[in-house]
Amino acid sequence: MRHPPEAPDTIGGKLAVLAVDDDALVLMSTVAMLEDLGCHVVSANSGEAALQLLATERVDLVVSDQSMPRMTGLQLADAIRARRPDMPVIIATGYAELPPEAAKDLVRLGKPFMLEDLARALAAISARSSASGQSGR
Repeated sequence: MRHPPEAPDTIGGKLAVLAVDDDALVLMSTVAMLEDLGCHVVSANSGEAALQLLATERVDLVVSDQSMPRMTGLQLADAIRARRPDMPVIIATGYAELPPEAAKDLVRLGKPFMLEDLARALAAISARSSASGQSGR
């Protein structure tokens, strides 16, 4: 029997992830996969709700849908970076590429995705964090 991969740990224990999607079923599935990977997960059904949660919850990274009404995933990433420049963001999208204005340091996760795809995206974030030194900036 195969065991699911695990998400990288943070210094304080489990990786705290904010999952954002306006589709309730997709959000539920994403939350379940993140929990299977050993993450502590909070969720939001809009960019606005995500920003409110970021003000009150400990979050290590954000996994957001790109195509949402009122605020896209890229707009959410920009708003997050204005407040917390080092916050890693994974953008989940069914489109082949992110728009050209997308930040080069965003990780793209193709939709639909499987547990292993999500684990690879988390590992990519962890590798980038390790490479940048994360020296308490």
